[in-house]
Amino acid sequence: MPFSRPTSLPTRRLGTTDLEITRVGFGSLAMGGAQWVSGRGEQSEADSVASARAAVEAGINWIDTAPVYGRGLAEELVGGVLRDFPAADRPLIFTKAGLGWDDDDPRGEPVRTGDPLRIRREVEDSLRRLGVERIDLYQMHWPPLDRHRVEDYWPIFAELRDSGKVRAIGLSNHSVAELEAAERIAHVDSMQPPFSALSRGAAADVIPASLANGTGVLAYAPMESGLLTGAFTAERAASLSDTDWRRTSPEHTGEGLARNLRVVDALAAVGAQRDVSTSAVAVAWALSFEGVTGAIVGARKPEQIDDWIAAASLDLTADELEAIDRLIEASGAGTGPVRARVRA
Repeated sequence: MPFSRPTSLPTRRLGTTDLEITRVGFGSLAMGGAQWVSGRGEQSEADSVASARAAVEAGINWIDTAPVYGRGLAEELVGGVLRDFPAADRPLIFTKAGLGWDDDDPRGEPVRTGDPLRIRREVEDSLRRLGVERIDLYQMHWPPLDRHRVEDYWPIFAELRDSGKVRAIGLSNHSVAELEAAERIAHVDSMQPPFSALSRGAAADVIPASLANGTGVLAYAPMESGLLTGAFTAERAASLSDTDWRRTSPEHTGEGLARNLRVVDALAAVGAQRDVSTSAVAVAWALSFEGVTGAIVGARKPEQIDDWIAAASLDLTADELEAIDRLIEASGAGTGPVRARVRA
């Protein structure tokens, strides 16, 4: 397929780094297919590659991935996408460490470890799968559940940054206390919390703490795994494959789904007024919070990118945010602060 030069989208600086990133990034979780515990069901590799390529051609300049997504598959596919573009047009690559797996138990829960030796091995594996000499942002995926703590693994991340194997280092799914502990060792360039109109907890702690610390925030799941797209229904949930965790999720079925769809109605109303999709409004809502640098959004097929790419340039007005927030509060859906703090 002929190369199409990426278009230009607005960017923001990630924390105190020299990385200028578009307001939305492409999330590669679905590229891992069904061959791991948090997969979204069967996924065509051709569709995965086409989707990531379409995102870059649409102007998105960063891809978020992780070794655990498909047990290495997502990173390998992302590496193939990088080779499709001239070096000057390749997206930034953000990946992670700290989640291991057992190939004999592909559907088993990942092992959350902070073993320094394993992290050193993981970065080499990621560099190989991605086919790059340096990773732009390297993140600790989850706080470990073994004996290792921030004081054990964060010095390794700092070492990797100092040596040039990675450009920036961050924490994913970590608390403010863990941010503070890591900062005492080396500056934390980014934090990656879940954040959406339904999962608002980060607005109470991680986002303001990161802002005060000079740490960028990359919000993941701003469309809440499809709930906030305007296309998710009870029938859709029932039709999902047995390997898709959303099929039995209480937030994607029954009363939980009905409550969440009231929030979707609020987003859809604003989308109709602005002539953009419900998905784009959902992502723009997350991006409206001061301190949020970018949002990670996925797609299983190229055409899905057209549904939310407008969020990369969409600024919601104070009146629109107030209308959405009132309806979120009235619905009783989700948790965390409701009132959006609009960036200055």
